[in-house]
Amino acid sequence: MSITGIGGRSGLQIQSLVEMRRQLDDLQRQLGTGKKADSYAGLGLARGLTIGLRGQLAAIESFDHTITVLGARLSVAQTVLGQLDELGHAVKRMSVTSTFVIDQSGQTADQRTALGYLDQMIGALQVRVGDQYLFSGKSPDQPPVAGTSQILDGQGARAGLRQIIAERAAADLGDGLGRLVIPAPAAATVSVSEDAASPFGLKLAAVASTLTGAIVTGPAGDPASLSIDLGAATLADGDAIRISFDLPDGTSEDLTLVATTAASAGPGQFTIGATADATAANLQAALAAAVGTLAETSLSAASALAAANDFFNIDDANAPRRVAGPPFEAATALLAGTSADTMFWYTGEAGSDAARMSALARVDASVTVSCGLRANEPAIRGALANCAVFAALTFSPSDANGSARYAALARRVAANLDEPPGTQKISDIGAEIANAQTTMNAAKERHQQTVTALGNLLQSLEGVPTEEVGAQILALQTRLQATLQTTALLARTNLVDFL
Repeated sequence: MSITGIGGRSGLQIQSLVEMRRQLDDLQRQLGTGKKADSYAGLGLARGLTIGLRGQLAAIESFDHTITVLGARLSVAQTVLGQLDELGHAVKRMSVTSTFVIDQSGQTADQRTALGYLDQMIGALQVRVGDQYLFSGKSPDQPPVAGTSQILDGQGARAGLRQIIAERAAADLGDGLGRLVIPAPAAATVSVSEDAASPFGLKLAAVASTLTGAIVTGPAGDPASLSIDLGAATLADGDAIRISFDLPDGTSEDLTLVATTAASAGPGQFTIGATADATAANLQAALAAAVGTLAETSLSAASALAAANDFFNIDDANAPRRVAGPPFEAATALLAGTSADTMFWYTGEAGSDAARMSALARVDASVTVSCGLRANEPAIRGALANCAVFAALTFSPSDANGSARYAALARRVAANLDEPPGTQKISDIGAEIANAQTTMNAAKERHQQTVTALGNLLQSLEGVPTEEVGAQILALQTRLQATLQTTALLARTNLVDFL
């Protein structure tokens, strides 16, 4: 007969103790970490879902980082755009009320203030966030604009704005009549013609006449011309002729001459002579004088603005344009400046795509925001061009037409900075950036809600209820203590004690 030994049962008890100890250690780990397992394998069938959820959370974290960095960039950009808008409007307000009182430099106090504002605008466009320039398009490592002095005065052999303006002024003024030819009358006929088919000078646009009996022809042709035949005219006081001119900056001016019987005609008048030939001679002299004044005032101001527009209009398809010369007074065409002979004020990337498309950022799995900026956008370069031309021109105290030319310049600058309808405004750029910010903020709110939902689901899969684990530990400790006592008792029992 065989007798089962006490030692066999003791061995089974010891195995049970080891298993309970392992369970206790695992429960204590769960209590300390709040996790069911320390590896995905320990999650069983839930491991695939858990891995997917953690991937989603990692992606959202990456999107949120992008939103944080981009949000800082766009906040700075909005500040800069606000500064540019305010500085442009400040120059506009100055130009409306500015008076012609120049100092030894040939400029007014308002012009010097405008130069300071221009410098602030250039400095604002140079802003960086981290190591990236905001207004350089797809080349954030490149400064977007040259310095103020380089833009105005050039650098070395490269011409700046002031030289471009001077060359354009010579091309527009010609011999002083705005590239018009007004010869001595022939057969009691006064004629006016453009000297060449070119973009320069005064352009004959229209004519309106109340000169009794006069025959007015034109303007027609290329180059355009018109004629005023006074051979059969019977003029009277108050008869008038009005000639309309187109100017290089896109504006227009009317020149009106009124017939008078006075022996000495005043400004804007011509004397009716004893014969048709005499009247024609008086009209031609008055017309030449009036055109000369118009050329020295409105045309000169318009010429400066046209030069500034050509200088600042830069993109991948347009280099700054300048007069093809010398000689500039007889020039008939514009040419594209090169980096060797002309200062390029914009030095960032100048692609043909929309500025906003020069920087794209994914802020959600299916949401991308367009948030690029270029300093050569129409609204920005328009503000720079008008502030620069107002700050660049100088005047002579001995120039009889200086005050009128300054007034014509100030009037045009104010109109251009008044953001004409149909043109891009700096506030439009700000609105587009604000839309990007709104999109990002909406994405961030969605992310917060998604993270909360996914976190709760992940906790249900990976986490453990601490109260339940605590109760299991207490129960297991009780069992373990009982088993230890039983095992110890059995270990001390021998056959004699058993019998």
